[in-house]
Amino acid sequence: MKDIFLLAYRDIKERKARTGLTLLGIAVGIAAVIALMSVGYGFEQSVTGQLVEMADLIYVFPGKGFGSAHVELGSLDERDLKDVGGIGGVKEAAAGAMSMEEVEYRGEKTVVNILGTDPRDIGVIFGDMVKTEEGRDLRDNDHKTCLIGQGIANDYFDEEIRVNDRITIGGSKFRVVGVMEKQGGFNSDLDSTIYVTRRDAKGVLGNDDIAVIWARVRNIDEAEEIAAEIEERLDENHKLDDFTTAMTMGSAIEQLKTIFTLLQAVLVAIASISLIVASIGIMNTMLMSVMERTHEVGIMKAIGAKNGNVLSLFLLESGMVSMVGGVCGCVLGVFGANVISIGIRAAFGEEIAAIVRPEVLLGGILVAVIVGVLSGLYPARKASKMSPVEAVRYE
Repeated sequence: MKDIFLLAYRDIKERKARTGLTLLGIAVGIAAVIALMSVGYGFEQSVTGQLVEMADLIYVFPGKGFGSAHVELGSLDERDLKDVGGIGGVKEAAAGAMSMEEVEYRGEKTVVNILGTDPRDIGVIFGDMVKTEEGRDLRDNDHKTCLIGQGIANDYFDEEIRVNDRITIGGSKFRVVGVMEKQGGFNSDLDSTIYVTRRDAKGVLGNDDIAVIWARVRNIDEAEEIAAEIEERLDENHKLDDFTTAMTMGSAIEQLKTIFTLLQAVLVAIASISLIVASIGIMNTMLMSVMERTHEVGIMKAIGAKNGNVLSLFLLESGMVSMVGGVCGCVLGVFGANVISIGIRAAFGEEIAAIVRPEVLLGGILVAVIVGVLSGLYPARKASKMSPVEAVRYE
């Protein structure tokens, strides 16, 4: 085995340029897979990490779906809010009116999301996750005042909106009393929302309908059971089956994890195309090596080398090249993942960490070796089946 290893090493060393290009092909393929998986894990952690902070929250709305992508079946009312708050295990409940309305600032107009809720209920809805960065929070006695998200303040209009500026919502003048902290990620919709009191929302929206109810539970482990009870109670109120959806953050996290798994599978499949190209490169390199060393193989077999010895020599050679390529690919993948993370932060202002897992690195090296050995199998078998007489006579 030692002799086989030394012979394989000698051949690799003698053909540096060809070996280097083959190694580079494997390295690029492994790097692409590792970089995409690492960024994918970081994005998943960023999104689900924000939801974990809201694990005790149940999101109740009329219809089916989630968030803004749901089919509405009507609206909720004060009776529904009271019933949700009265369910055992619910610590507190809050209601919100919600609609897309036209907003004007210094001659510019755009349509944005308006959320109306009682100021004392903002803590129920957001907890400690969302805070006011500039100005102050809404107060119960406020009239024609609003809080705005970072996106509204900085991105929706040519000129920035600051505290005490005036904006027009649905034809009514409002004074900005505060700007909320930037959220980004899964909560990026909060950056694009204007918050008013429910009393002011009634005037702007023209009705007192409740679009959503938020319920915080005492025990997170009971969230799913409480959500089922909320759905049953509100369905009875409206005399309709499946009128209400009560979405827990735990179920939302599971749904998102499933989506991320599918997304990563697609990205890895795309990145694996480069591995297929690399495997063809390894096969080509090994075939060239077999042709160039036909005379050498003939001499080896003439002095007693068996088919298995020749097969092992060429398989070991392709395995060594691919293993080194896999290690280099891991290094390039880690570097690439961090570059992508920095690029996302610079371009979009989102903090997406590159999470490099040890099992992914080990898997990358293992895949590289497997690809290398399989790609070298045909050339190795071809070399091992050579006739010693013909091989020795080969020029």
